[in-house]
Amino acid sequence: MTSSNPPSHNIFVYGSILEPAVAAVILDRTANTVPAVLHGYHRYKLKGLPYPCIVPSESGKVNGKVITGVSDAELNNFDVIEGNGYERVTVEVVRMDNSEKMKVETYVWVNKDDPRMYGEWDFEEWRVVHAEKFVETFKKMLEWNKNPNGKSMEEAVGSLLSSGD
Repeated sequence: MTSSNPPSHNIFVYGSILEPAVAAVILDRTANTVPAVLHGYHRYKLKGLPYPCIVPSESGKVNGKVITGVSDAELNNFDVIEGNGYERVTVEVVRMDNSEKMKVETYVWVNKDDPRMYGEWDFEEWRVVHAEKFVETFKKMLEWNKNPNGKSMEEAVGSLLSSGD
């Protein structure tokens, strides 16, 4: 038996995990990515939070990337980072490099009628203001997940990345 699981998952990311440094914290390696589009969803800002969400939207379209070759252990890290506000679902994206359709997993906002959803989330704006803090916070979250020492995640990490929106 080997100590690591063979890669087996493809994850569509559309928010903070588009940032290579953030993805590298979750994976503990450089992410292999391909650009892709998810049709039938809209990416929203969340009032008071610096990260986006996606929810079904008939005419929607979300640009993002597919991280390929994600192991079960790495997928667990994504689940920890995404938390209870999101649910992991299987969707179909279209690769932007070759127009092929691809089944992937992504994280959809659980509360489809959340009154905090508004507008369109902007990656470049987020990157300038929040990227460094996300890297540090995600490191703390994953360290806590390995060894909680009897603390809740909030106690170990602090208030999660609030924003002035």
